[in-house]
Amino acid sequence: MEQKRYGHFDDQHREYVITDPQTPWPWINYLGNEDFFSLISNTAGGYSFYKDAKFRRITRYRYNNVPMDNGGRYFYIKDGDTVWNPGWKPCKTPLDFYECRHGMSYTRITGRKNGVEASVLFFVPLKKWCEVQKLTLKNESQETKSLKLFSFEEWCLWNAATDMENFQRNFSTGEVEIEGSTIYHKTEYRERRNHYAFYHVNTEIQGFDTDRETFVGLYNEFADPQAVMEGKPRNSHAHGWSPIASHYIEVTLKPGESRDFVFLLGYIENEQDEKFSAPQVINKKKAHALIAELDTTEKVDKAFAELCEYWDSLLNIYKVQTGNDKLDRMVNIWNQYQCMVTFNFSRSASFFESGVGRGMGFRDSNQDLVGFVHQIPPRARQRIIDIASTQFPDGGCYHQYQPLTKRGNNDIGGGFNDDPCWLLYSRRDGALRQSAWLRGNSLRAPQDLDGSRHQEPRSSHAATYRTCRLERLPQPQLLLVGS
Repeated sequence: MEQKRYGHFDDQHREYVITDPQTPWPWINYLGNEDFFSLISNTAGGYSFYKDAKFRRITRYRYNNVPMDNGGRYFYIKDGDTVWNPGWKPCKTPLDFYECRHGMSYTRITGRKNGVEASVLFFVPLKKWCEVQKLTLKNESQETKSLKLFSFEEWCLWNAATDMENFQRNFSTGEVEIEGSTIYHKTEYRERRNHYAFYHVNTEIQGFDTDRETFVGLYNEFADPQAVMEGKPRNSHAHGWSPIASHYIEVTLKPGESRDFVFLLGYIENEQDEKFSAPQVINKKKAHALIAELDTTEKVDKAFAELCEYWDSLLNIYKVQTGNDKLDRMVNIWNQYQCMVTFNFSRSASFFESGVGRGMGFRDSNQDLVGFVHQIPPRARQRIIDIASTQFPDGGCYHQYQPLTKRGNNDIGGGFNDDPCWLLYSRRDGALRQSAWLRGNSLRAPQDLDGSRHQEPRSSHAATYRTCRLERLPQPQLLLVGS
């Protein structure tokens, strides 16, 4: 029996191309390179977060759900009585054409139905705290198309763990603001947070919704939200319950005409004394500035070109030509890409790890360093400092630390016998070989998430050298663990 194929590699463009949305499991990509990250499946499922998938979860996602991979960044297109999505889900309306291209820190999903093509480019620009969603609608039919477009994101109430637990509180805390074509999520901003998120589109909107039950319907599903099925937004303003962000746009396309829409999911932090511009009104200055940097197709295309150039530079550092296409593909593209993904995420977030139960692993992060140190030496060096800062003077360490706070995670604890050994493994390429370099960088005291110290902090760097010291041995020199 012939094995079913779901896609293929495109080596020229460094992409994996998926041609059937019903893959055996959601096939995902990782977006982002430094602070802002997203997980995205081949049907646009997934979520976004800032630095830490547990403590700064921006959008909501439900793991181990039925049906699988439900929830994400969705675009609903209502063409007469037909409602469909470019990525097939969640409506699962049969498409005339479907394609997902997972590339180097970007994903492009394209769908066609009844003479309309919808293509969405998802990526996180370099040095930006946002996810760009560039939607292109094209009328490939011979008649004018009048379409109703609905966007959809569901906000997470920041802490991904408590977002799933304390509902008697959660149902009372959700807050939003609407300003023009931008929907702001500001839950707990007034009380105890200095950050908010926003979802923007670079065109005038004809309506919106920010309350999930109003948009979806209490007994409806993402596959048939009542506002979309009826073609009428409710202009709902969330107060508690489950806040969302949905734009409603009416689009008319002549035969052969296409139009771009730039949607922007962003994250903002303000200083304590600059939180508000007026009583109960969040300070949107930084959000306006970020939106202005990416509010046209030309600006987005430039940011995407810069991302592609960045990955060209990373992957051109080390290349092989073996005569075996499969080996070259793995070594030159996908293994290096995977090593960078593990640097960014460790094992903290994927479609098999919820981002809640663990942070960055001490052992894992040391092991991962070897795979990317040749690509980004300065960031590898900083990662070793982060790892070493979770060690205790006696050589023990926290098994994991949270990427947001860079403090040890006491829920997991320490005492794993092999953990201290792995710092030697990451050092072997010379990132810490010069003692002068280490002395010039500060090490933080190991702390739990609540700030408590389970051992006295170091008074100097001597403890690191006692735990991981250089011994002059016959060639080659080796690092030994001090006990």
